[in-house]
Amino acid sequence: MNKLLPILCVVFVLPAQAADEPAWVEIDGVIYGAKPDERGPIGGGDGYARIVTKGDFTATTPEQIADALKKAKAGQVVFIPGETEVDLTTLIYIDKFVLEVPEGVTLAGNRGNDGSKGAILTSDVLATGAMIKTLGPSVRITGLRIRGPNPKRYLDHHRRAAIKGGKKGFDNTYYYKFPTSDGIVASHDKLEVDNCDVSGFGHGGINITNSFEHHVHHNHIHHCQYHGLGYGVVLNVSTTVIEYNLFNWNRHSIAATGRPGEGYIARHNVELGASLSHCFDMHGGRDRKDGTNVAGTSIEIYNNTFRAPQTPVVIRGVPQEKCDVHHNWFLRHNAPKNAVGAHANTKVFDNAYGPPGAPPKVIK
Repeated sequence: MNKLLPILCVVFVLPAQAADEPAWVEIDGVIYGAKPDERGPIGGGDGYARIVTKGDFTATTPEQIADALKKAKAGQVVFIPGETEVDLTTLIYIDKFVLEVPEGVTLAGNRGNDGSKGAILTSDVLATGAMIKTLGPSVRITGLRIRGPNPKRYLDHHRRAAIKGGKKGFDNTYYYKFPTSDGIVASHDKLEVDNCDVSGFGHGGINITNSFEHHVHHNHIHHCQYHGLGYGVVLNVSTTVIEYNLFNWNRHSIAATGRPGEGYIARHNVELGASLSHCFDMHGGRDRKDGTNVAGTSIEIYNNTFRAPQTPVVIRGVPQEKCDVHHNWFLRHNAPKNAVGAHANTKVFDNAYGPPGAPPKVIK
């Protein structure tokens, strides 16, 4: 039986850059939605506690950055100062250039320090396979703006691929003739991405494959919304903690292939309001066409705030162990069946529903 708790007690808001709607709500002493922690604002930037302001190497051009990364050893920092603009377009187009970060090395800008927007890395090449790639575990990417070539949806291209497929189904060959792009690509354990602004990638802003124990936190990840792909953070046989991020204008802000051993914890994130499709995703066996109904192994989705009108969470199969969805605030949805699409092994409980002025209702 659904139980409605007494009305709203206290509402707190995120900083101005995150819009002026509330980020979390306290009802009878319980927090629903995304509450900032001691490290600073959700989304990072001004007020973030772990801003890097210097390095063992300082570099401002693509060649200098690449050279410094080759020389850097575990524990060292390659720093790009201020609001330096690093355009990688021609190098990526001609030489397939990638910034490769060795094991244990930090690539840093100073986003949020004394109002700095942070150094910006850009590519206008639609076929940007990766702008930044790990060469080993325990890499940190922090304080940078990483802007890809494709912030658009290209709905017509997706429609044409469907039409060309006809009765046989979607024409993948035609669809993938249009190139896609990735920002940060990792296939080694324990990547940390924090205090970054990541945007404009047709496939994934942060693409993590066959590796584990990653941490993606206090970032602004947006405009990764190419229809059919378009992921803020995308996982393939990986485990990741994804927390204290601002998401907006993505197709799926979090997506995963759903293969066995895969999972994520998503907590204290804010969906700011624009999404092409459902916000947090886990694929099932039908998507992979592998004859199973497996949708990952373990998923936890709690204390997130969803302002987008699209379905916040869709689990497209059965997790091997669990998917727990709780203590979230669904501002545009009024009941569990409208907020979460799922099958067996997914539990939806103790979430708040509705806008702050109503006030929100809690359904146990």
